[in-house]
Amino acid sequence: MAAAMGATHRPGAWKQQNKPHKGGKQRGGAQRRAGGRVPVKTRSRRRRDLTKPDRRHQALQLRRQRKEAVLTEKRSLGSSDGPPHLVAVVPLHTAVDAQDALRLFQSDKSAVVHRDERGARGFALLCPRYKQRWRFVTAPVGHLHAVLDLAKVADTLLFVLDPLDGWDSAGDQCLSCLFAQGLPSYALAVQGVTDLPQKKQADAKKKLSKTIEKRFPEAKLFPLNTEQESLLLLRHLATQKRRHLAFRDRRAYLLAHDVDFVPSQDSGLEGTLKVSGFVRGRTLNVNSLIHIVGHGDFQMSRIDAPSDPFRLNSKVAKGQQKKGQDMEIQDNSVNGVVEMEEVSKTLMTVDPRRQESLQSEVIPDPMEGEQTWPTEEELKEAEDSLKERKKVVKVPRGTSSYQAVWIVDEGGDGSEEEDDDEGDDNMEDEDLMEEASQVGESDEEVVLGEDECETMTIAESARDDLHDEELDEDEEQMLEKYKQARLDEMFPDEVDTPRNLPARIRFQKYRGLKSLRSSPWDPKENLPRDYSRIFQLQDFSRTRRRVFRQIEKEETEGVEVGWYVTLHVCNVPVSVMESFGQGMPMVLFSLLPHEQKMSVLNFVVRRHPGNSETVKAKEELIFHCGVRRFRASPLYSQHSSADKHKLERYLRPDAALVVTVYAPITFPPASVLLFKQRSNGVHDLLATGCLLSVDPDRILIKRVVLSGHPFKIFGKTAVVRYMFFNREDVLWFKPVELRTKWGRRGHITEPLGTRGHMKCHFDGQLKSQDTVLLHLYKRVFPKWTYDPHVPEPGPWVRHEQQLPMQEVAME
Repeated sequence: MAAAMGATHRPGAWKQQNKPHKGGKQRGGAQRRAGGRVPVKTRSRRRRDLTKPDRRHQALQLRRQRKEAVLTEKRSLGSSDGPPHLVAVVPLHTAVDAQDALRLFQSDKSAVVHRDERGARGFALLCPRYKQRWRFVTAPVGHLHAVLDLAKVADTLLFVLDPLDGWDSAGDQCLSCLFAQGLPSYALAVQGVTDLPQKKQADAKKKLSKTIEKRFPEAKLFPLNTEQESLLLLRHLATQKRRHLAFRDRRAYLLAHDVDFVPSQDSGLEGTLKVSGFVRGRTLNVNSLIHIVGHGDFQMSRIDAPSDPFRLNSKVAKGQQKKGQDMEIQDNSVNGVVEMEEVSKTLMTVDPRRQESLQSEVIPDPMEGEQTWPTEEELKEAEDSLKERKKVVKVPRGTSSYQAVWIVDEGGDGSEEEDDDEGDDNMEDEDLMEEASQVGESDEEVVLGEDECETMTIAESARDDLHDEELDEDEEQMLEKYKQARLDEMFPDEVDTPRNLPARIRFQKYRGLKSLRSSPWDPKENLPRDYSRIFQLQDFSRTRRRVFRQIEKEETEGVEVGWYVTLHVCNVPVSVMESFGQGMPMVLFSLLPHEQKMSVLNFVVRRHPGNSETVKAKEELIFHCGVRRFRASPLYSQHSSADKHKLERYLRPDAALVVTVYAPITFPPASVLLFKQRSNGVHDLLATGCLLSVDPDRILIKRVVLSGHPFKIFGKTAVVRYMFFNREDVLWFKPVELRTKWGRRGHITEPLGTRGHMKCHFDGQLKSQDTVLLHLYKRVFPKWTYDPHVPEPGPWVRHEQQLPMQEVAME
């Protein structure tokens, strides 16, 4: 028994095996064993080494830093160390008088008012009691460009509303443009509510509140009828949250306060423009380029520092208040404030080695890639032919020059002119070709003697000039344009095959693709001559990041923000000074590197809901892109993620499209507004959007669809007609794949006869009501129509739409 009791128990194979406790591998245990030592590999990971209280303290410090930055920005704006608080007063109703509202701000007896020397565009308000200085500027009534230019540089927009209606149609259009461009800080004020009858004041306030909610859901409406209310509004403008515009935060800019023009010795049409104002945004360097909004890019010769005309001097102001002397409104000087000596110091002088160049285009080498050198005679002949192409034809005696241009030469086939037109594949071209062929046939039938004929030299451009004189934008042409847009919407990209011209010649620049999405297309293939004039950055996104990083991290030498300076701008036309003398604001922006160079810009836009006019591709439009304003004829394409993008013939109202033009490089983000000028000078807002990219390699593909009708069907095989009209065209387009509107795919087997009938085989049974399609593709490029000079728009009026009448006419 003792031996039995001394035997040990041995566990079997099915005993449960629990996992051992790994207490030594916990984070706390590892830190205790390490004794405060940190491995080299984890030393860079600071967040893992911080404890929870340390992370909480770090977050608190970051919040305090952000708060201090916001408070510093508010305190510097309008103080003696920063630029004056720039307020742009924008009346939103024709019945509103902005000058009445500005008089209330001038009524404070403790403030000093400086009126502008030229005209009544605005005034400066100095408040020594609050240690604030303001600059109020009123936009010229009815000038859209002036309002948009002031919104680019203003710190605050003060919208003045009508007590009954709020804003009218012109004010609504102004708000649409400002919201699309980007709104800085703003405030709403209404004047004249107390002048209404007592019973109507409550209803007027309710109506205004409902009107404001549509555009400004969280805004507060300030009454502006007494001096006390104006002081409350000023306090709100000074303490409200600052709203930033992305396109101006990385550039130096200023609003001209005083301008002087010194004509050059060579010509009085150009000279040196001396612009005085406060520097805002970023540090301004004299070697960078300056852009005068609406007038172009220029270079600076030097920057001077005159005395600040709006300097605060609180000690003298307090001494005058004790003596009972009230400060009066002055025009050019301040009573009681110690005037500074008019000594202008030169801050910076241009360095020719570091100055940015004004070159905007690449000078192309016409002989690049050529192996021979032309003679002087050949060059002279080429210049003469470029000036005006002429031809000699035989015409009957007594034929006028207008009739002679319609007589077709027997040796010409007319295919070159048809192929050069990249965007107008419509019925009008086919009709012109039919008329030309009929005229040619009639000339062949009628044989005239030598005595009855005479030779006449005519210019090929004469027909276009005479045709343009007969064009008139009447209602019939608008209706025809609307019909074409409807046909393109119902039958996208479908064109009729010409009967008097072989399809292989008419569409010789087109090609067939297996798939528009996946088929390869070389972006450097068959580039136009205009591509030799533009600049293309190797990696635009990388260049943009590098430029922005230099602005934010590196300290650039130049004039600091808040200084009152005088810029000497070289080679400025006298029209800039004339525009400023007429009361238009002058806004200047510094350009970033490469922003003066021409390239291909792509914008993403959407149609404005208030405009439904038919807009065709290559129609001239007016662009407001960032700080620039120019005219160009754009192309429209689909906004997709593929490497090829299908061209759109019209600006669609139901989808976002990409607009492509030749224009100077601009670094995004930047807003864009598209306007169309009517015959009376009014600019209608068509679309709004933003800058997508600067990419000349973006491939725009124009699609042409030829349609045919199944004549006989034998299972998967069918005889198709009306797609071609001769046997050679069928053989030429035989390799291209066929498709149908009901989703069938096939190919051409063989031609039948000589009239264009062809036998086709499909992947399924073909229906008799189906339509056979053949897709052809061609790359297109925008036209070089960039023009930096935009005419001033006419007065704002309500645009009456014609679409209801047109829809009835279509029905």
